[in-house]
Amino acid sequence: MSPLIERKSGKRIVIPIETVDMAGMPAAEGRLDAVHRQWLISTAFRPTPGAILVLPDASGAIARILVGVDRADPIAALGSLPSRLPEGLYELAAESVIEDRDLLALGWALGAYRFDRYRARARPPAQLVVDAATLRSVQPVIDATTQVRDLVNTPTEDMGPEHLAAAIRAHAEEHKAKVQEWVGDELLAANFPTIHAVGRASHRAPRMIELTWGKNSNPKLVIIGKGVCFDTGGLDIKPSDGMRWMKKDMGGAAHAIALAGLVMQARLPVRLTLLVPAVENAIAGNAMRPGDVIKTRAGHTVEVDNTDAEGRLVLCDAIAYAVEQAPDLIIDFATLTGAARVALGPELPALFTNRDQLADHVIGSAELVGDPLWRLPLWRPYRRMLESYVADFANAGPSRHAGAVTAALYLERFIPETQNWMHLDTYSWNDTDRPAHPRGGEAQGLRAFYRFLSERYS
Repeated sequence: MSPLIERKSGKRIVIPIETVDMAGMPAAEGRLDAVHRQWLISTAFRPTPGAILVLPDASGAIARILVGVDRADPIAALGSLPSRLPEGLYELAAESVIEDRDLLALGWALGAYRFDRYRARARPPAQLVVDAATLRSVQPVIDATTQVRDLVNTPTEDMGPEHLAAAIRAHAEEHKAKVQEWVGDELLAANFPTIHAVGRASHRAPRMIELTWGKNSNPKLVIIGKGVCFDTGGLDIKPSDGMRWMKKDMGGAAHAIALAGLVMQARLPVRLTLLVPAVENAIAGNAMRPGDVIKTRAGHTVEVDNTDAEGRLVLCDAIAYAVEQAPDLIIDFATLTGAARVALGPELPALFTNRDQLADHVIGSAELVGDPLWRLPLWRPYRRMLESYVADFANAGPSRHAGAVTAALYLERFIPETQNWMHLDTYSWNDTDRPAHPRGGEAQGLRAFYRFLSERYS
């Protein structure tokens, strides 16, 4: 059952929801009749974010609902209500203090999400009645966010490299795009050595998946997603608590796949290439070892300092392949470093780019759609932290300082100075339930980049 339903003519009982805060409370109270004002006093309602006041009618049915909100966070305003309110139809009251109905409706739908592939859902969510324009505006983003969450939440047994390929092929079939794959040793023949090195120890063959769509005459856009479907850490094995949630290490691929779907659905005037290097970082006799030296697609030699720094290895060959196309823009998404989470926490993805103008544009887009990003610097003196005495550079180093920065600097080594590039280090996960953000897989930066691309290629 969809959490949003289009408003139709006809007689249906629809309960109004009014968003209120301390500044708007006097006006809201003034619109109540004497009985409801007394009910307000009796319940000692205060419009703190998430607080709900149910106002009954004379028969005891729900007549109206007041919900406390923070005007600065419209996505969260209604995000807890689909599961807290009784089943039924609701609508936004005209008097609500938050005016952006699209963001309110989006938050309602995002809060209604549940991953129920492996168990029955307890009850359907309450539904919000919206007008047709709002539904057209938010439904594509809801669907894309749902895809990210579903892909990330799915256990690796059902979400290996071949399943990522199937998700890409589904988009290709829907939008008449082309898909090419290099699987197993085909990666070596096609010169994707680092992707092969990371994934060769798994019983599931590593692969590089490429989708292309759009007219050749349009500006070239390349979207890349890190598709590490499970990360043991390799021979530098993770401890159990660090490995527990590594099914989410393909979150970058999930974002890239969903964003590519949005680009094609909106028919943006671009020549789109989606690249997903899809692997499992497993342990076997043929696993890559600390100290191995790999010659990358770009010709750089890389010493494997740490087999748990595998994401940048699979990405660097994909980036080198993208650069060969001389695109207008390369964007990569990756659950790349724990250091980004230490620096910014789980809710704020780290943005890196070699162009100030791109950073300003996408951060402005993020603010407009309530999908926050924070820029971190490409501090090039820290390249010394990746020095190697046997290769051009290493994939990691002995210092734990500036881990997100050094990972981004590793990727930047494969980007020519003339190439526009953006990198998002995203957690792709909610550790706990929050309004509009249920525990589990999460889309972070998806709406911001979609808004940015829609404006750049309008």
